Amino acid sequence: MGEAVNPNNDMPTLATTPPTIGSSLIPVINKLQDILASSGTELCDISVPQIAVVGSQSSGKSSVLEALVGRDFLPRGCDICTRRPLVLMLEKRSPSSDDDSSEWGEFRHLRGRRFYDFSQIRREIQAETEREAGCNKGVSEKQIRLKISSPNVLNMTLIDLPGITKVPVGDQPSDIEARIRRMIMAHINHENCIILAVSPANSDLATSDALQIAKLADPTGSRTVGVITKLDIMDRGTNACNFLLGRVVPLKLGYVGVVNRCQEDINKNRSIREALEYEEQFFHDHPVYNGVSDRCGIPQLAKKLNQILEQHIRRDLPRLKAELNCHMRAAMRELQTYGEHVESKVEQGAILLDILRSYCEDFSAMVDGKSQDMSTKELWGGARIHYFFQSMFVKSLEEMDPCEGLTDEDIVYALKNSSGLRNVLFVPEVPFEVLVRKQIARLLDPCHQCLRIVYDELIKIITRASESTGLQRFPSLRRRVNEVVWKFLDDAAKPAETMIGNLIEMEMDYINSSHPSFIGGSKAVELAVQLRRTSKEKADIERAAMSENGQISRTVAARSVVNGVPSQVSLSL
Repeated sequence: MGEAVNPNNDMPTLATTPPTIGSSLIPVINKLQDILASSGTELCDISVPQIAVVGSQSSGKSSVLEALVGRDFLPRGCDICTRRPLVLMLEKRSPSSDDDSSEWGEFRHLRGRRFYDFSQIRREIQAETEREAGCNKGVSEKQIRLKISSPNVLNMTLIDLPGITKVPVGDQPSDIEARIRRMIMAHINHENCIILAVSPANSDLATSDALQIAKLADPTGSRTVGVITKLDIMDRGTNACNFLLGRVVPLKLGYVGVVNRCQEDINKNRSIREALEYEEQFFHDHPVYNGVSDRCGIPQLAKKLNQILEQHIRRDLPRLKAELNCHMRAAMRELQTYGEHVESKVEQGAILLDILRSYCEDFSAMVDGKSQDMSTKELWGGARIHYFFQSMFVKSLEEMDPCEGLTDEDIVYALKNSSGLRNVLFVPEVPFEVLVRKQIARLLDPCHQCLRIVYDELIKIITRASESTGLQRFPSLRRRVNEVVWKFLDDAAKPAETMIGNLIEMEMDYINSSHPSFIGGSKAVELAVQLRRTSKEKADIERAAMSENGQISRTVAARSVVNGVPSQVSLSL
């Protein structure tokens, strides 16, 4: 990779290269990520290609990212520094003028405000982290999105995830390690996410937390890039060449070794340009790493990540395009249902009246059975209400036993209580009316139950009417219309319930003994006499039948004796 020194910046600038897919499409992917992030939960299921940086705490992740950007802009320290996922979108611009050659950063939560001082970017990251995660080492899953535009970077998108920690500190919960692992897995489980596993060279690389968690999401190692940091502080006589060549933990995308700035360099304000020069000299002079120079250094890492991201986007582009087109078609269909935009108050009023008229017509059609969208699978609308009245309600009344709950003892006590201190010659009317009113009151519950059933069915009709009219274009109007109609039904249900109670009380107050179906005293005596006569006739018939059967038995017995049959047989007959 050709390099030229930029006197206005600390980072070496890249020589002019032919435009690739990364120079045009990766910025589009970055814009798409912004759109998806701001859309809320509606498009959260769409994932776009990106690079997730994972590693243990103090593994050198922040130093790698700063070296890729060429600026100091990330919070640093001995404890956990990355406490919220940082989505870092790098955008390469060609320096066409002095103003365009300047580097700047912009946060998504502060749109339109550009930060030319990268120390202010660091302070804003710290402030935004504390606003969400607190000031005492807390961790949050909510992302911080930062775009850096510079002629000294390559187009790519990286996500700096919190480092894997073992022991909770500050306000961190006891299961902080499990939470951070779940957060990391939520990002790297996506198939179109490239995993940048950062491991320090001064620890046992075979047990690296970054490589272990990357293997869980990417068992084949087909989308994992290994980064070995701090190669300059390994024990003397040792090197990471076997890891860089993939002989210990193989990765299809390979490894890149880098040299980080130590905390002393940061405290002494050692520039990244000086650090890159030191790194280049270190690999050039090292007898082992000099032979694998294509796998060493920040410039090689940037070039490798850019190429991998380009290839990944190229493979994932058809799937992403098809998914976006599907969502766009669904959005267009929904947009068409909303109709044309209307600004005039007169036109708005006319549309409102037309919608309400259509709503009333649809409601009436459903009740009257004239709806064009009537169901052929079940009863609904007015037919269902008619079924409730004619079948369920009438059947419940016909199945009621008028004497249920009324015993002979109730009648006897009612007659005795009505006589008072004197004996009576005739049956008084008072106990009769008391007993009848008690039975009539049983009609109240079936009537109230029918009222509730009809009310529920009307609510269903209201909901269906609002779904089949232009109210779908205006969700707020639809919700308000439903509320008004529901309130109207609620207000009408109370008088209806009162009226049912009044009708039952009217029937209880006056017993119409002149009704043709009413069985009065004379009619009751007549029915009793007729019943007695019928019982007597039935008894006479039974006695005659028994007498005839006896005569036949005696005749058979006499014949048996004459013919010499034993008397026992005749008797048995």
